[in-house]
Amino acid sequence: MTLYETIFKRRSVRKYEKIKLEETALLEIKNFVDNAKQLPKAPRASFEIADSDNLKGGIAPYAILAYSDDSDASFINIGYTLQAADLWLQSAGYGSVWCGMASPKKPKPDYRILLGFGKTSAPLRAGENDFKRKKLADISSDDNAIIRAARLAPSAINFQPWKINSADGQISLKPNVSGIGKILPGKLFLYDLGIIAKHAEIALEHEGKVIKAIDISGGGKNCTITVSF
Repeated sequence: MTLYETIFKRRSVRKYEKIKLEETALLEIKNFVDNAKQLPKAPRASFEIADSDNLKGGIAPYAILAYSDDSDASFINIGYTLQAADLWLQSAGYGSVWCGMASPKKPKPDYRILLGFGKTSAPLRAGENDFKRKKLADISSDDNAIIRAARLAPSAINFQPWKINSADGQISLKPNVSGIGKILPGKLFLYDLGIIAKHAEIALEHEGKVIKAIDISGGGKNCTITVSF
């Protein structure tokens, strides 16, 4: 199953089997995330794998830990990069889940967030109608295949704190944290922007588009991600 196909099937998995993964499997997962595309204009993130014995608040037997500085671009980049790992893990038969409230037992100063993963018997979703997401009109004034794929991106507490629109050769993504979204802690919405940017990129490439640039402008709740193709 391709990453694009997985967009329409993935789920946030919260029940895992107590199965220890082979070292070769863990190395394959680490190799994927280490070589996953990162945003070229953002500080580079680094990653490591930890098991549940070294985590607190986690629900999965393993996790990919993300490290970077605390700039807005770094948070967006981590969301963008780890979402590729999230989709890849599920395409390969694993379960995965973003864990904003979990952490290593002994976190380093530049630790940011983790993606839990492991073996699961939880089924993938049947399709697009299986998702609980805002109506398309609530996140965009446009309706096309790119935005429909982007709409299915996971987000913190499923708040979906974004607006997405398209123009000739561009997709723009902006935060929308008004109303109940204001209670999102810290910079979680910036991870979410990176996550939806990855979905938009994958959908564009599925449609045969060549990504020319992904730019971040502004900051905080006024930032904009522009995907040019």
